[in-house]
Amino acid sequence: MEKVAFLSVYHKEGIEKFAKNLVDLGWKIMSSSGTANYLKERKIETMDLATLVGEPILGHRVVSLSREFYAMLLSRSDNEEDMAELKKLKLPMISLVYCDMYPLSEEIKKNKGEEKRGFDAIIEKTDIGGPTMLRAAGKGGRIVLADATDQKKVIEWLKNGMPEADNFKRELAGKAEFIVAKYCMDSANYLSAGKYQGIFGEKTSDCCYGENAYQAPSAVYQTRESLFAPDKFKLLTETPLSYNNFCDRDKVMQTITHISAGFELNFNKRAPYIAIAVKHGNACGVGLGPKPMDALMKMIEGDVRAIHGGSVFTNFKIDEEEAETLIHYRMKPDLRRLLDTVTAPDFSNSAIEILARKKGKCRIVVNNNLANISHGDLDNKERVRFIRDGFLTQPNYTFVPNLKEAVIEGDKKLYEKENIMSDLILAWAIGCTSNSNTITIVKDGKLLGNGVGQQDRVGAAKLAISRADDASVSLGLSSKADLSGAVVYSDSFFPFPDGPKVLIDRGIKIIFTTSGSVNDKEVIESCKAQGATLVMFPDKIARGFAWH
Repeated sequence: MEKVAFLSVYHKEGIEKFAKNLVDLGWKIMSSSGTANYLKERKIETMDLATLVGEPILGHRVVSLSREFYAMLLSRSDNEEDMAELKKLKLPMISLVYCDMYPLSEEIKKNKGEEKRGFDAIIEKTDIGGPTMLRAAGKGGRIVLADATDQKKVIEWLKNGMPEADNFKRELAGKAEFIVAKYCMDSANYLSAGKYQGIFGEKTSDCCYGENAYQAPSAVYQTRESLFAPDKFKLLTETPLSYNNFCDRDKVMQTITHISAGFELNFNKRAPYIAIAVKHGNACGVGLGPKPMDALMKMIEGDVRAIHGGSVFTNFKIDEEEAETLIHYRMKPDLRRLLDTVTAPDFSNSAIEILARKKGKCRIVVNNNLANISHGDLDNKERVRFIRDGFLTQPNYTFVPNLKEAVIEGDKKLYEKENIMSDLILAWAIGCTSNSNTITIVKDGKLLGNGVGQQDRVGAAKLAISRADDASVSLGLSSKADLSGAVVYSDSFFPFPDGPKVLIDRGIKIIFTTSGSVNDKEVIESCKAQGATLVMFPDKIARGFAWH
């Protein structure tokens, strides 16, 4: 039986090479008129579908939507009646279909907000024949491609004698159904003005376990391509990442991109070296420094106790010296620090050996894009959270404060120092990406205390101070941390003067907060009377509540 491939693509890049490879393997090419003409112009013999099913009608709107075409796709090679009928109709059986669809989602994005012109353009870019033929080809057990990246894989598989053909074709058919389903969901969402929504992802890996060891199986699904999508992080060690490892990464990526965006906007330069330790989704140690070692030591000193068993992320390469610092700095000589994951742009071989634990339990992950994070890497995509029998959606938090636009209540001289402004940006970036309510204390590029997830702002302030004091004790210093010269970030306004008073009583004089409380005037006057300066933005644009 002759081998016939049907090719019909909107994007023509690469189709010539794919068609020629098929011809070299003994396949005949059939195409719709647009693709047929394109291939014929490039000296590739191609049969136009119209010669078998009749000329297109209604312009180009009805081309492949014919019963003859679908007989070629749905006929069964092991069914004598099907084969006899194809022969009677003088139709070949199509064994391979490659179709990409009209760029509907791109058209929706391009015409967003232009209702009349946008609607007409979007209807014209709504493909009917493409999704139908892909689904029919899958049902008919054909080789079906809906993604240009699969061209090379299919050619190599054909050259190798088509091993495990059923599984290979089913995988391709499943991918085609997925692409079609997502395509149709884009259309449904647009036509319904957002009433219908769906979440689509491709599995990239299994997790070692869930949040708790018994919550298995768990898996990771990728929804789109980006520099920081799951498939861009490569695991270098044996033990798979767990569910909460991925959750921690998601939180830290928010934090590290906000730090970078804040520095670019306010100081017109890239952030210095950044090291972040996270435990259960919240930063427990953060350090900025002119050298990697400075950042790592500050991060560790921020909370020597909490970092144990935590996850570390950096925007710089981990070499032997950095690895030794992670494992041994501020540890007793006969002990080593246990870390759950370390993620960085790169690792030397010696660093991997130093960090490794038995059976690869310290997960070492690399993504070289971490070395070049910029303002443009802020995640501006919609956030989704599942609730019982449904899910919530909302825009992501992408506010970045320009400190020059802040309202300053108090002594501006305390505020207008670059090290203070740098600490304010760091405190903001940590606090606005931690579980609210949050009070965050930073000094000299180091997180001293992160009071997260509290029901009231006084409690958050007390917790932040308590964590700073505990860290001081762990370092063998005073039972009370030296908070003079430190700055504070509050992820929303103070409803009463009692919260700031807790902080001011410990020597803190600079507080980044929002305005919007009915008691703003009372809070401001109280802080001024105690010698403190408030750096304020309106709550409606700057509130940093996260991760309820």
